[in-house]
Amino acid sequence: MSIQTGFEDIVRTNVPLSEYTWMHLGGPAEYLAAPTSVEQLGELVKRCREEEVSVRLLGGGSNILVRDEGVKGLVVMLTEAAFEDIRVEKDRVVAGGGAKLGHVISSAVREGRAGLETLVGIPGTIGGALHSNAGGRGGDIGQWTASAKVMTLNGEIHERTREEMSFGYRESSLDELVILEAAFELEEEDPEVLTKRMQKQWIVKKAAQPLAHQSAGCVFKNPRGMSAGMLIDQSGLKGTSVGGCMVSERHANFIVAEEGASSADALALIEQVRNQVAQRLGVELETEIEIW
Repeated sequence: MSIQTGFEDIVRTNVPLSEYTWMHLGGPAEYLAAPTSVEQLGELVKRCREEEVSVRLLGGGSNILVRDEGVKGLVVMLTEAAFEDIRVEKDRVVAGGGAKLGHVISSAVREGRAGLETLVGIPGTIGGALHSNAGGRGGDIGQWTASAKVMTLNGEIHERTREEMSFGYRESSLDELVILEAAFELEEEDPEVLTKRMQKQWIVKKAAQPLAHQSAGCVFKNPRGMSAGMLIDQSGLKGTSVGGCMVSERHANFIVAEEGASSADALALIEQVRNQVAQRLGVELETEIEIW
């Protein structure tokens, strides 16, 4: 039985993933699906297991570089309303895994719930942010996470309590197939004060980063006690290019892809930067961006 049988309305074949990633690079997904409910997602995941078809999740596409040859198996996107719900319950904000992080932050600030506003300007979805424990100088999303509902590769749903989760630098124990929903325990504060704080943080962050046009998030993780961007800058690599990809002049830990660029260009540039920083400064950089 084909994985499309019974799912013809939500599963498409040979879909270019460049349309769904910030860098606008990469080949097609063998199958791409946008389920309309948790139940339908569970059925689809079980079908893929029966047919031995691999499954992976694509969130906001801001932290992904897809290879030119594309991706085998099924890619799932949580872009339907069932996965984007955001609600405030007393001191908690509860959000679906497909909800945009920016929308969740705005909702929390509007309701006078403090904590997440330090993450303003970080792109992507709640699921992606939790999977990689997104954060910055003001903290990370893990410190505010009270619980999470997840779906396994078997299509089973489990609730993870705070005690069952662990968060580190750009990583978390939430490595199940899907993060369906998460609850964040926040502090009460004046919405006006929070709004001003959020706006200030946004201005500072955007002034130091390249425009979103064909640029993903940070390419490399910051080594302990150091800034990857500063190390790349100190190595004289700002403006370095391979094909249609270039190390950003505004922030060296970003790669900008121009029209006509390929994923091969980006991968070659990433490797060149890694090698140069290692040779000149003796520091091994680890990629933060996911490469499919």
